[in-house]
Amino acid sequence: MTNLRSCCRLIWVVLLGVATPLAADPAFRDLSDTLPVTHVYAGGWEHFVGGGVAVFDCDSNGFPDLYVAGGDNPARLLRNTTPSAGAPLSFDFPEPPGLGLTGVTGAYPLDIDGDGHLDLFVMRVGANAVFRGLGNCQFEPADAAWTIAPGAGWTTAFSATWEGAAARPTFAVGNYVDRADPNGPFGACDTHQLFRPGGDGYLPPETIAPGFCTLSMLFTDWRGSGQQDLWISNDRHYYVTEGREQLFRVSPVLQEYGDGDGWLTQKLWGMGIASRDITGDGAPEIAVTSMADQKLYSLTTSDGAPTYQSIAWPRGTTAQLPYIGDEGRPSTGWHVQFGDVDNDGRDDLFIAKGNVDQMPDSAMADPDNLLMQQPDGIFLEYGDGAGVGSTARGRGAAVTDLNRDGLLDLVVVQRRAPLKLYQNVTTGAGNWLKLRLEQAAGNRHAVGAKIEVQADGVSALREVQVGGGHAGGQAGFAHFGLGAATSARVRVIWPDGTAGPWASAEVNGHGVIARAGEIETVTWDGPKY
Repeated sequence: MTNLRSCCRLIWVVLLGVATPLAADPAFRDLSDTLPVTHVYAGGWEHFVGGGVAVFDCDSNGFPDLYVAGGDNPARLLRNTTPSAGAPLSFDFPEPPGLGLTGVTGAYPLDIDGDGHLDLFVMRVGANAVFRGLGNCQFEPADAAWTIAPGAGWTTAFSATWEGAAARPTFAVGNYVDRADPNGPFGACDTHQLFRPGGDGYLPPETIAPGFCTLSMLFTDWRGSGQQDLWISNDRHYYVTEGREQLFRVSPVLQEYGDGDGWLTQKLWGMGIASRDITGDGAPEIAVTSMADQKLYSLTTSDGAPTYQSIAWPRGTTAQLPYIGDEGRPSTGWHVQFGDVDNDGRDDLFIAKGNVDQMPDSAMADPDNLLMQQPDGIFLEYGDGAGVGSTARGRGAAVTDLNRDGLLDLVVVQRRAPLKLYQNVTTGAGNWLKLRLEQAAGNRHAVGAKIEVQADGVSALREVQVGGGHAGGQAGFAHFGLGAATSARVRVIWPDGTAGPWASAEVNGHGVIARAGEIETVTWDGPKY
């Protein structure tokens, strides 16, 4: 992986900006009123945080569906009924049995049992729930069958990876404040759990400690070694003084990185995590949302030490104040996600914003951010002009192509306000490519793999991950904007470290790269899941 990082760095330095820039201002159409039901994330103290959305295709028609947390309201599955690629977005509300739980803070899709159907890990205030996907958007409870202890805490974070050739994932479950602590809530952060597979299900969970009131966690191969470590972002509002951001080794045993390893102490109101290599050196930058300054961490060493510094200020991603209105109080960031909104070949950054509830020292009218990356690597604010600058209390979100036209659409969950649905209608956007991975068994969708795309000499890298954001995630196709490039090639670094061959890619198409033993096949525009 060191060679991959060096190669990517050289390509980036020599060819940055070679692709023809596109003058396409992002534009979104608000289709929230077309949703079949008004969905609001609501509730008291326990639902000041959370409010995530899981995005996955549960009926195998190629159009992603949504499972949205409701807090005190029931969680809802919204089935994507968009009739054809590029058509206006449409959804129905099928109400499958079992999914309409209350107390839900968020959910993440992944294939736990390797049967090809995506399952759901549902986070709650109280007992969590695990649902096995049966196809056609039908589910059955699976926590007992898979011996996954549901817990009884206040779960706000989740991430998963596969260790070696394991048939099932190892996953981390993050909890917020220990509601049973009589001395809380301040300084009363709960511990977390790590679930490893064993037998036909899961072993009793290991404790991840200390816990510092996490609101997001993400497994990431941050140094390109093939080893997945767990980044945990924590909320200093409740840990007060004794907490910090955390990084844990998970394999072969749990071990927290510390100062002696090069991990520097950082204290944030950590809300959400996203990772993406935006510098072209083969190592992901890590975006972390907070109150006031948002962070964008970049690895500063090449010796294997996890030493980071924030490059948010020079890159223009601090987004510390509202950009419309006359608010002088600082912003509060929640969900964060990279995605190439205008397909110009440069990743952009969406941040959901909103006051916790009535915090007087933070902005009340706090618009969501759409930060568009420019040819020089600087990000500029386009949220208001693009039509996505809602000033309601944003929480979880998803930047994802919902109608298979290659343009990334947007879903935003809002506290005490209706769910927002935006269709990307940007004109003059660039070319694109979407890719999904398959393996024969176990880790069916190759979580932990890296997809590398080269177009017009510029290399882009994606790590297949489960976790991060704020209380929700996605499973499906990885999206690449290609700018003006009319050809591209792709290869996969599989989770076991095997580098597949370079293959030609169909521009403006959906590709599935499947591996069976030593053989890779690439299929375009199918099969779908």
